[in-house]
Amino acid sequence: MRALYFDVFAGLAGDMTMAALLDVGLPLEDIRRELAKLPISGFDLEAERVMRGPIAATHVTVHVDPSHEAPQGRRLEEVLAIIHGSTLPQRVQDKGAEVFRRLARAEAKVHGVDMERVRLHHVGEIDTIVDVMGAVAGLDLLDVQKVYASPLPLGGPGLGGHHPAEAGQQQYRIPLPGPATLELVAMAQAPVQPSQHGGPAWELVTPTGAALVTTLATFQRPAMTLERVGYGAGSSDFPEVPNVLRVWIGEVQAAAPELVLLETNIDDQSPQVLGYAMERLLEEGARDVWFTPIQMKKNRPATMVSVLAPAPLVQNLTSFLLRETSTLGVRATPVQRHEADREIVEFTSSLGTVRVKLKRFGGRAVAAAPEYEDCKRLARERGLPLQDVLRQVAAEATQALVRQP
Repeated sequence: MRALYFDVFAGLAGDMTMAALLDVGLPLEDIRRELAKLPISGFDLEAERVMRGPIAATHVTVHVDPSHEAPQGRRLEEVLAIIHGSTLPQRVQDKGAEVFRRLARAEAKVHGVDMERVRLHHVGEIDTIVDVMGAVAGLDLLDVQKVYASPLPLGGPGLGGHHPAEAGQQQYRIPLPGPATLELVAMAQAPVQPSQHGGPAWELVTPTGAALVTTLATFQRPAMTLERVGYGAGSSDFPEVPNVLRVWIGEVQAAAPELVLLETNIDDQSPQVLGYAMERLLEEGARDVWFTPIQMKKNRPATMVSVLAPAPLVQNLTSFLLRETSTLGVRATPVQRHEADREIVEFTSSLGTVRVKLKRFGGRAVAAAPEYEDCKRLARERGLPLQDVLRQVAAEATQALVRQP
């Protein structure tokens, strides 16, 4: 599985993220081509090699024509209209939209207003939209299936710059770490670490950077076969530590989960009780439960109950079988299960939004299966046969989300 690790030792921002992806091997023209699919104009992307202390890195600048900006900032619905009005792949649109929804939730919480009313001042401007969608599209172009991140150094304490104010209202300097950044970190329960440099006036993690990493990443460092390392430069120079975001890219071998197959033969149990047992075993954490018809002694028809159990739950699930069924004993056999990587994503089909399970193998998505419950809901809402909804949504999801060989 191809993975990327954000090594956030100095700081994190949207432009640093996109710059690090370019530095690790993403061609600038590829990201320009993807960003051109957004229904906005008046911006240009420039990348240059710079030095931050002793480290050579890539720095990205988004040049924006001020006449294309919204003076009072965009609302969430306006940003989402830009994203979903693009011709970017649906999976990129969905992840980018989720980044901005998180930003809006954090801003709304800080300002005490509804998400629909909050204005995304700095984070709704064109350069931020370009930073976010460039980062999400870049990860897709690099075929990254899993993103990880280190704990975040938040900077501060102290006071940062002025928060944008409505016309005629007073401007206030905001505390560091920034309120929106801190809210995003709290929402994700992300780990943080004390900053070792920069003094009280530095904002080390911006709201955009925090939204990207808390939406896309798991906060741990994986065991991986390292292929490349890239450095994305921030605009400022720190006195002691290079102001760069470091990314590692490589292959992660997912560890096979420890599983135990529990089995028992039952010839004197009501089918209703067995059906109840199956439901409860799945609720208690069994990976799978199935029944097999068998013949027991004296040629009695019976049922073999099989339970695929994660190792830590073996005792609980065994106790349930002994307590809730008529069995006198349960067999336990350690098993190995080789699994394809999978991911649940939200997909907007022509019939409505559904969850889709993506199967990944050999570094790419090879199949897409819509969730049954979501398709059942759409079938009822639209008065269509369920089999037609399943077929249509599966075809659209496969076309949009599955990479062709």
